[in-house]
Amino acid sequence: MSKKKTILDFYQMKKNGEKVSWVTAYDFPMASFAEQAGIDMILVGDSLGMVVLGYQGTIPVTMDDCISHCQAVRRGAPNTFVIGDMPFGSYQISDEDAVNNACGFLKEANVDAIKLEGGRRVISRIKAISDAGIVVFGHIGLTPQSSGQLGGFKAQGRTIDSARELIKDALAIEEAGARALLLEAVPPEVTEYISKKLSIPVYSIGAGAPCDGQLIICGDMLGLFQAFTPKFVKKYANVAEIITEAFKEYISDVKNVKFPEDKHVYHIKDSKEQFEALFKEFEQ
Repeated sequence: MSKKKTILDFYQMKKNGEKVSWVTAYDFPMASFAEQAGIDMILVGDSLGMVVLGYQGTIPVTMDDCISHCQAVRRGAPNTFVIGDMPFGSYQISDEDAVNNACGFLKEANVDAIKLEGGRRVISRIKAISDAGIVVFGHIGLTPQSSGQLGGFKAQGRTIDSARELIKDALAIEEAGARALLLEAVPPEVTEYISKKLSIPVYSIGAGAPCDGQLIICGDMLGLFQAFTPKFVKKYANVAEIITEAFKEYISDVKNVKFPEDKHVYHIKDSKEQFEALFKEFEQ
């Protein structure tokens, strides 16, 4: 088992030009698979609202949801750097509330860092959480929690004015004490500039290759989540099809009495005659 990485390792990887691979996971099995494969980081994203809980978006996800799923992921990946996603409403109210919820992540779920969405509008939150001794990951570009303000799940930074605002946000996030930044659905030209401009690691989810690493949602890459597939996703498997076919085969076996077979059952240890005598006791 490889040694668990720390935030300092990710800084060194940026310096060395070594890409970081990270993926979302929301439960024990998926986290254990990711760790076995050698993933660098796991994000327990509030995307669990759509991928696991069946919501239309991330807004309904609660702190209790996130902590519970982080706990499961930590049990599945004890030697992997885990980031807990701050859900909507957990940091918008006040700096104090944000710090309390971030501390809850570390105390209850044993995560290594937290992530929150937004640029300059959440700078005081980033600074307060960072000042509390917690590793903070920023997240700008397409920010799902505020997708309503963005007019939907739309790419950001594609015009000069939009790109300028993103760059300002990125610089402010670093200055506030964040230790890494995630760019979502941003043009690679902008991603490359921000990655070179910032001293902290800059990662991409749908923001192109010229940065310090890539994040992908497990449900998307494995073909588990079928509601929609973003343009920036590469499917590495179609697990939903495999699972559905397995269910169909199981249903057929049950209907046609092909399951269970003799090898799937536990036989009696005492004699058949003794059991027949037992059954007769209840017939008198």
